[in-house]
Parts: sequence; C-alpha cells; structure tokens
Amino acid sequence: MSGRTSALAVDGVLGAGFLVALLVERFMLDATPASGWDAAAGVVAGVGLAVAVALRRRVPFGAFVLSAAALCFEVFVASPSWLAPYANLLGVFSVALYAGRRQAWWGLGVLLGCIGVYFAARDVTAPTQPAGVLLVWLAMWSVGYAMARRREEQQTARRLIQERAVAGERARIARELHDLVGHTVNLMLMQAGAGRRVLDKDPAKARELLSDLERAGRDALTELDRVLGVLRSDDPDGDRPADASGVATLPDLAQRMSQAGLRVTVQVGGGLDLPRSLDLTAYRIVQESLTNALKHADASGADVTLRRDGPWLEVVIRDDGRGPAVGYRPGRGLLGIRERVALFDGTVTYGPAGRGGFQVHARLPLTAVTTAVEEPAR
Repeated sequence: MSGRTSALAVDGVLGAGFLVALLVERFMLDATPASGWDAAAGVVAGVGLAVAVALRRRVPFGAFVLSAAALCFEVFVASPSWLAPYANLLGVFSVALYAGRRQAWWGLGVLLGCIGVYFAARDVTAPTQPAGVLLVWLAMWSVGYAMARRREEQQTARRLIQERAVAGERARIARELHDLVGHTVNLMLMQAGAGRRVLDKDPAKARELLSDLERAGRDALTELDRVLGVLRSDDPDGDRPADASGVATLPDLAQRMSQAGLRVTVQVGGGLDLPRSLDLTAYRIVQESLTNALKHADASGADVTLRRDGPWLEVVIRDDGRGPAVGYRPGRGLLGIRERVALFDGTVTYGPAGRGGFQVHARLPLTAVTTAVEEPAR
C-alpha cells in the first residue's frame, strides 16, 4: 500500500470513528437524549462532519466547506455537540496544509464566516468565547499554512538539486563524448594519412597502419557504447561493462599515439591508489592533451608524468611542438580539462613550456573531497 493510499485509509477510519463518537455522545451520553427532528438533524450533521474528515486530504477545500456547513447546520436545527467543532478544527488545519495557496486563503475566509454564524446562532454576546475560539482556529490555520509552505520549499529544493544533477550528468557525458570522439577521430585520421603516404612504397607498413586504424575504431566503438550506456541504463546498481579508461591504460594510449606519429613516454609514480572518478579524470586530461599536441602543435614527442606530491596528484604533459601562437585562446579541449579539474577543486595551468612546446600541469587533491564527486559505477 502506497503512502498516499495509506493516508486516505487512515482518514476514512478517522471519519468513521468520529461519526461513531458523535452518535455515542448524542444518543448515549446526553442527559436528555435527542429524538425526532433533533436526532435526525444531528445525524445528518454528524455524517457531513465525518465525510469532511475522511476527505480532508483528497479535497481539502471542499471538505472544509462541508465541515463548516455541517457545523452551522447543526447549531441551527439541532442541539450543539461539544465534539463537532473539533472536526471543524481538523478541517481548518487540513485546508491550510493540503490545499493550494489560493484555496487556503479562501478557507480562512470560510473560517471567519463559520465562527461568526456559529456564535450568532448560539446567541453568545460576550466576546471572550468567540475571541478564544477564533484565536485557536487561526493558530491551527497558521501552523498548517506554514507547514505547507515549508513543504513547498523542500520540494523546490529537491527539484533544483535533481535538475542540477541532471545538468551535471549531461555535461559530464558531453565531455566524455568530446574526449572520446575527438581523440579517436584525430588518431584515426593521422593513421589513415600515414597509411596513404606509404601505401605504394611500403605495403607491409600500410597494412600495419590499417590494422591499427581498425583496432582504434573498434576500441572507440566499445568505449562509445560504454558512455552511451549511462544514458540507456536506469539501474544505478546494475551490472555495467568495465571502464576501459584509467591511469593503468596510459601505456596503451601512448602506443596508439606513437603509431599515429607522436612519440609518447609515460612515467607514473608509485603509491597512486586513485578513486574511480579521479582515475578517469587523470586519464582524460592526458588523452586530451596528447590529442591537442598531435593535432595542433605539430609535435613529434611528448612526456607524460603522474606523481604524488603530498596530498596532491600532479599530472604534467609536455610536448616538443611549436607552442601556442601569440594571442591564442584555449579551445574546447582545454576548457574541458579546466572544468574537470574544477570539479575536484584542483588547479590547472597551461601554456608555453620553456624554449618550445606546450605544457599542461594539473593538480588534483588526493583527499576526502574526491569521494564527494565519485562517479556512479558503470
């Protein structure tokens, strides 16, 4: 049974219980039991109040109007019950809590009219009793209205958190796709170009390059399927393919880049037991930097170094290309690196490397903060 169904069932039982209590009060506890028209009118008013209690969540405004009408009907045509006003008090709280803002304020107007009619029908001239009842009824309305607004704020906050999470996930997937497709396509273009140049002179070398090109394409399809699997899967705890990216696979990346014409050396320091998200981020930083070196820097070689510096992971990629042009602006690749590093509250610098070339230097914290942005297992 869902929570909403359970609450409605509780209200139904509460309404039935109230009706039984009101009938017991009117026909068994009253010193002068009602009879005739007075008894019938009392039963009709009791049924109306009981129905209002049972429907107070489903149709809060309508239930409160019914409760107020039944209470006024009772005081006009039957002997007043001491229990009946408390059903109306519950309706006051419910209309403020469960109805919308506009209906809640309309309910406040109905409340004032009901209290005026009720005490006018009982010929109460002293203001003390109506004022006391009005104070209690307004206090209950205020409590319900404040709780409703607080609940709206919580719902809005949860919705904003969910929207930010979805936006963040989409941005992350976009970066993944950019890194994957951009790197692989550039690598395949370089291999295809190298194969075309040696096709007539060295057929064996051309076949080797074509085989590497085919393998790169298959690897790209496998990883692309993994990334898109995040969009297709709605089970965060389900089994997903193992990720083929990470610091441990940097030698494979270096080999593919070398086959495309960029000689890469990788040095990974010891003691690097990285969280999953940090491991993937370090890999993507290296991958994007090497892709830029191959595509834009006209570099022949690059050095990759990953080492631990106290509570920091340092990732340094330096190539021997022509370096940045005067007045250059970072492209999507470098901006993506900066966003990845910012996610971990790290730092990144990039620019000319000494006498020539280009260097990317990222520092990522190896602290508990990394666990806060751990990506879901795939």
